[in-house]
Amino acid sequence: MTNRATIRDAIRNLDEVAIKIVLIVDGNGVFLGTVSDGDIRRALLSDLSFESCVDTIIQRNAIVVPPDVERGMVLRLMTANKIQQIPIVGDRGRVLGIHLWDEVTKPQSRQNIMVIMAGGLGTRLRPETDSCPKPLLPIAGKPMLEHIIERAKTEGFRNFLISIHYLGGMIESYFGDGSKFGVQINYLRELLPLGTAGALGLIDQHMDLPFIVTNGDVMTDINYGEMLDFHSRNLAVATMAVRTHEWQNPFGVVQTRGIEIISIEEKPIISSYINAGIYVLEPSILRLLDSNVRCDMPQLFEKLQVNNERVLAYPMHEPWLDIGRPEDLNIARSQQENS
Repeated sequence: MTNRATIRDAIRNLDEVAIKIVLIVDGNGVFLGTVSDGDIRRALLSDLSFESCVDTIIQRNAIVVPPDVERGMVLRLMTANKIQQIPIVGDRGRVLGIHLWDEVTKPQSRQNIMVIMAGGLGTRLRPETDSCPKPLLPIAGKPMLEHIIERAKTEGFRNFLISIHYLGGMIESYFGDGSKFGVQINYLRELLPLGTAGALGLIDQHMDLPFIVTNGDVMTDINYGEMLDFHSRNLAVATMAVRTHEWQNPFGVVQTRGIEIISIEEKPIISSYINAGIYVLEPSILRLLDSNVRCDMPQLFEKLQVNNERVLAYPMHEPWLDIGRPEDLNIARSQQENS
């Protein structure tokens, strides 16, 4: 709607589009601002008439975004500013569309496959894993593997491949084809333990899209969709989620040159990135893997680097826990019970 329209025109437009906001442009189609139903109510209460020009009530400081802004950023802007609509405006000020709260908060349907590595022996968690595979150990009343699937499902993922080996029949019996969980599940059955990447060599279906791989013992609030978008936007062949790990040296560290002391740092904190056990991979990497040959993810990434492929780190800051030890399992159970 142009700024020459009347308040009556704005009311009619609001009634027709039912999104509680009107976008106002000038005669050249350049975005000027917005008018909401609240703006109209306040205008009428201040004695403006239905025939008054809408230009007098335009909100000219409206929040707008360019077309390439990520969905997650739009949601954060809406939440922080308590608004439900954000116009999309191009370089020349032309309106290209609008983000609506209902659409932004609705999970985006993802056709990408998620592979969950669930074939490990869980040796460090014995005796709990003597008769139960680690991914089926209960946390807040349901297996940790079910938590992972539910988390991914909220982001629109519906297609899963689960790699199984140790007590894999129990996992397959519990989840079946996934229909009772509202997803589709197929299985990669390891005859021998194949490591954190080797099971990918068992994939026999054609894939056109990048896929996510996660260890079956990683509990996290990471946004899988945002990681996937990061991977694709940066044209990577493989992306690894990493997180900061800090360790404090219990001693004073002395730097020397020969026998001269250069500096002394008391109990320094060392910060580094660690592998979070979550990856996005292009289908092309499958050609590097042989069926039933053990391979771990670090080896796969090294192969890709040798081939001069683009491999990236995705720094994550969300809650994350690798459940490898009894104390980790206790922490996960405590956190879920208190959430």
